[in-house]
Amino acid sequence: MDQEIKKDWFLPASILASAVIITIVIAYDAGRLDQNRNQVTNLADIVVDDGVVLPIAWDNIGRQLVEGGVIDRDKWEQLYGQNGYDSQTRRMLEGGNVPVVMNQDNSRQILNLLWAFGLANKNLVLENGPMSDAQYGGPENFASTGGWTLAKGDAMDHFSRHKLVELNSDQQSLVERVAKNIYRPCCGNSTHFPDCNHGMAMLGLLELMAAQGVSEAEMYQVALRVNSYWFPDTYLAIQGYFEDQGVDWKTINPKEILGQKYSSAAGYQKILSEIKTRPIRKGSGCSI
Repeated sequence: MDQEIKKDWFLPASILASAVIITIVIAYDAGRLDQNRNQVTNLADIVVDDGVVLPIAWDNIGRQLVEGGVIDRDKWEQLYGQNGYDSQTRRMLEGGNVPVVMNQDNSRQILNLLWAFGLANKNLVLENGPMSDAQYGGPENFASTGGWTLAKGDAMDHFSRHKLVELNSDQQSLVERVAKNIYRPCCGNSTHFPDCNHGMAMLGLLELMAAQGVSEAEMYQVALRVNSYWFPDTYLAIQGYFEDQGVDWKTINPKEILGQKYSSAAGYQKILSEIKTRPIRKGSGCSI
């Protein structure tokens, strides 16, 4: 078992609890926020811009997810409404070769699609990794499984059951290596332990990028951009931390930023205790 997985971080959750787990939210002093509002806006322009093209081939994955029952289209429509999601997401559900662009408006929709894919696609990270380790009570007890309520039937009926994208041994090794180095601020675990929706979605994204021959360096670059849409407050804060030290955000290795020191829940809280400017821009929680 990797040393990165800390038992102290693990909180077994019932299906009910996992569906309502939310991202850590920090309350900021209103006066201080007003004082620094212009700087926060500038940081937002740097960290979360007008969109990122994901280097993946989505093809008919959305249609397969619907046909396989991983996504119940009726439940999806109830969540978003007939006109509640953008045309790109609609095309991703219906099938076809759709260029995938994530932006501030559709980041949650893309999160849910990647979550469904990461949960359903057959992969050794799910079958042999911490998610299935008996010491943690079984994979059904996590927010990334019990919290997926948009499936037909139980989410565990689809856990690593669908051969949507198959990886060769080199691609699988790449996914596992990169997954162990990507954290998210809602949890203390890496993507190799995808116990929440963000982890499961990131795992799915890594699998898709590996299948397309994306390099390891570019995988980290894309992962940082994606995490910045899902957790804008976190990466605005981290960028502010480096700015306070006179370090240009764009010169830092994305792998370093995504690591445990900065992007884990503990790392993020430590950064917050040290920065001068505290932006407030909430991201997505760990439930549908």
